Amino acid sequence: MLMRGIANPPVSWRYCGDQLKSWRAIAGVSREDLARESNYGVETIKSMEQGRRKPSRRVLEVADQMCGAQGLLLAACPYLQPEPVTPQAPGFLAAEAAAVALHNFELLLIPGLLQTEEYARALMMSNMPPIAEEAVESGVAHRMQRQKRLDEPTTLFNFVIFEAALRTMLGGPEAMKRQLRHMLEAGKRRNVFIQILPAGQGYFPGMTGAFTMVEDPEGDHLVFTECQGTSQLDCDSERVNKMAKRYAMLRMQALSEEASRKFISELLE
Repeated sequence: MLMRGIANPPVSWRYCGDQLKSWRAIAGVSREDLARESNYGVETIKSMEQGRRKPSRRVLEVADQMCGAQGLLLAACPYLQPEPVTPQAPGFLAAEAAAVALHNFELLLIPGLLQTEEYARALMMSNMPPIAEEAVESGVAHRMQRQKRLDEPTTLFNFVIFEAALRTMLGGPEAMKRQLRHMLEAGKRRNVFIQILPAGQGYFPGMTGAFTMVEDPEGDHLVFTECQGTSQLDCDSERVNKMAKRYAMLRMQALSEEASRKFISELLE
């Protein structure tokens, strides 16, 4: 059967496939010989070498022995496994981990750094198309790990959250109550500032979507945007300045910290 592979394969597949092809060429092993010994079709081996299919452990074991690679081909196996967490923009998580200040606006969801484990799980379980339970648990654990940054008193966290995010009832009313209480507790930290942007004000700069601004230890700024499975981490100065102005306007339109705490408390009642 012809195996067509996937349209946009990981770099690790392509690199490993290229190495497989190179070792085979050096050793003078034909694609047909490798296919026969590993019990795969010739077209499947071709797909693996072209990076369109993940090279299987069986093929790497056989090729390693036939080509005299002395374990170098087989050593690729751990790097072909899927990542425990597959963020949409891995660079953002690295930037977040090193940030000295983070400014986040959320339109419809509670910010990830403020989510309870219950809320995060309900959110990931609602993904469409559905994802495997192991991926959900891995994602929840990773999100909880990220939240430890809030305990670093020298890192500043500003959150502006549109009222709609507090009224989604994600996970049910009781789960949402626990989420709101969690936000009130998080806001007691001296480095965490939470403001609610109430509905009914007409147009506001964040109406087109959520975004996060990150400041690194060198004073450089990045903007992260995410929508419908696509994301972008941007360092362009013009775009960063534009988003900084939007965030400043959002903070002015939002309730004060004290009024925001009162707003959340009234929702709890």
